[in-house]
Amino acid sequence: MLTLRLINEQTDRVIKGLEKKHFPEAAQAIEKVKDIDRSRREAQQQLDANKQEANQLAKQIGLLMREGKREEAEAMKQRVAGLKGTEKDLREQMEQAEKDLTELLCQIPNIPYDEVPEGRSAEDNRVVKSNLKECTQSDFVGNWDANPENTEAKLPHWELAKKYNLIDFDLGVKITGAGFPVYIGKGARLQRALINFFLDEAQRSGYTEIIPPTVVNAASGYGTGQLPDKEGQMYHCEIDDFYLIPTAEVPVTNIYRDVILDEKDLPIKNCAYTECFRREAGSYGKDVRGLNRLHEFAKIEIVRIDTPEHSKESHKEMLAHVEGLLQKLELPYRILLLCGGDQSFTSSICYDFEVYSEAQHRWLEVSSVSNFDTYQANRLKCRYRKSENKKIELCHTLNGSALALPRIMASILENNQTPEGIRIPKALVPYCGFEIID
Repeated sequence: MLTLRLINEQTDRVIKGLEKKHFPEAAQAIEKVKDIDRSRREAQQQLDANKQEANQLAKQIGLLMREGKREEAEAMKQRVAGLKGTEKDLREQMEQAEKDLTELLCQIPNIPYDEVPEGRSAEDNRVVKSNLKECTQSDFVGNWDANPENTEAKLPHWELAKKYNLIDFDLGVKITGAGFPVYIGKGARLQRALINFFLDEAQRSGYTEIIPPTVVNAASGYGTGQLPDKEGQMYHCEIDDFYLIPTAEVPVTNIYRDVILDEKDLPIKNCAYTECFRREAGSYGKDVRGLNRLHEFAKIEIVRIDTPEHSKESHKEMLAHVEGLLQKLELPYRILLLCGGDQSFTSSICYDFEVYSEAQHRWLEVSSVSNFDTYQANRLKCRYRKSENKKIELCHTLNGSALALPRIMASILENNQTPEGIRIPKALVPYCGFEIID
């Protein structure tokens, strides 16, 4: 959540940032925050002043009693009693103001960085890079065409999965419901190969692997911003008040909740493979066919905790890591800088990676790599101690998918189909043990 220091010291920047995210009535919301904070601080100041006066009166009462001035002492005792009665009211006023302030701040999104473009929706996102113009067919495994407008008719991945007995969507419906596929044979081996490949690549890039729980408490959901914003997208275990994670970002980042780190230990770099669960309420239509949108899916997440001075460099390194994975998988991809209106509630800047689906003739998002500045850290109370002056400051948090498997699997199947079968990218052959699915 936004810090009060930022809101009070850079009010105009905060309002302009919220307007870029198309947050309604941004100026009114920020003014309300400042009013509540002002009320809280005034109550605190009055409480401090009352305490100081009560302490002074207590000393005078003792002196008056020793001098035999009982009436004056009793008058001062009445004054102290009145101050104590006011203290209770002031504490209640402060507690209510703090509660109201936290609730309001939780409803206000993070503000975007200056380089984030204006825009309301995905149509306004800016393509910053694409390998479609740079590559020829020979650069890719199988039958990929560098110009997606001229591709020959290809089978979509759900038909390929059925043809080669790789994924059974109907069996998943029988066992659980729609959006819970069953991977079979070479489909399961290819899935496992991708997981191991992504984890090994992350390790080579200096990330420490974590195996976290896939169920978290409400405090963890609150810390990374899934709660109270996204309850409808999460599976909730009501009896225990636990949530199935929508991404490994939640448990891994929460490792550092209520922690003070040393600057010399930053940046911290973690990665984790988990199953992820998203209700995706209201999803339907062609965009959710096959692996396009699932309720349960595998994903490798990379997470960094960093200093404000180095976090932008960390973000660049994370983007390069994800791009390197797509290059090694020999897939057509593009990178988009999200506009203000299409950014997540918690991010300051976000780049999406998309792979091209040759059979569906559309781009499929496979990763979002975000810098959250201090927004998550403020909720988490994730801080670090500066080496120079020992001052304690909020960290910056960053994360990204590296990568989400379903659409990567779909793109591999669709872009690498040949008359002989589906060819496997060279980087994955050592992991899955076969070069072709036939």
